[in-house]
Amino acid sequence: MQELKPNHGKQAQIMVEGSCFTRLPIKTHVITVSDTLEKVIARYAKPHLRAGDVLCVSERIVAIMQGRAWPIDQIKPSFIARVLVRFVHKSPYGIGLRSPWTMELAVREAGIARLLFAALCSALTKPFGLRGVFYKVVGKNINAIDGPCDYTLPPFNRYAKLGPRDPAGAARALKKIAGVEAAIIDANDLGVAVLGRSRGAPDAAWIKKVFKDNPLGQSKEQTPMAIVRKC
Repeated sequence: MQELKPNHGKQAQIMVEGSCFTRLPIKTHVITVSDTLEKVIARYAKPHLRAGDVLCVSERIVAIMQGRAWPIDQIKPSFIARVLVRFVHKSPYGIGLRSPWTMELAVREAGIARLLFAALCSALTKPFGLRGVFYKVVGKNINAIDGPCDYTLPPFNRYAKLGPRDPAGAARALKKIAGVEAAIIDANDLGVAVLGRSRGAPDAAWIKKVFKDNPLGQSKEQTPMAIVRKC
C-alpha cells in the first residue's frame, strides 16, 4: 500500500473554519478511457479510507473515464469556434477555451446561441469589473473544458476534454463505491470549482477552502484524488 504524503512544495494540513484538516493526495497510474471508477477507487483509495473521511476526485479523470476526452487531431473546429476563440481572456493557468479545439467542444456542448448570449453578457458587464459572467451564464460546466498543455501528462497533453457528465451523479456513485462522502472538483492555481458532491458531503464553500492552495497540483504530480481527514 502506497504511503500518502504531500506533493512537492505543498502542505498536508490546512486550517478551515477553526479546525485542522489533512489533505492526503493519492497517486495513480495515468487514467484512460479503459479504466472504471469502481476499479480505480478500489485499487487506490479504499485501502486508505476511514470513517468520516471525504474523498475528493479531480473532474479530469472522471471525464476521461466517461469518454469525454479526444485527441485534438480528431476535433475539427468550426468557423464560429475559430471566431469566438479570438475574444477569450488569456490566463496563465490552463488553456480553457483559448484554443479552437476546446472552443469547438464548447459549441457542441452548449450551442452557438447560448455561447453568443453569454459572450454578450460578459461584454456588457466587463466595464463594471464583473468577472466570470460568461461561465455563469453559459453553464453546463463549460469552465471545466480544457485542452492541450505542455505540463499535462502524455498522452493528454495533445487532448481536449469536456467536463464530466452528471458530476453530481458521479459523486453519488463515488460515495457508494468508497463508503464515504465524496466530491468532484476542478482545482488549479487560479481557483477551485466544485462540480458535484454527494448529499452528505460538506458544502461547496468548505471544499473550496480546503483546496484553495491546490494541494493536488496540476502538472506531473499524477495525484488526481485526495482524502480529506480531520487532524
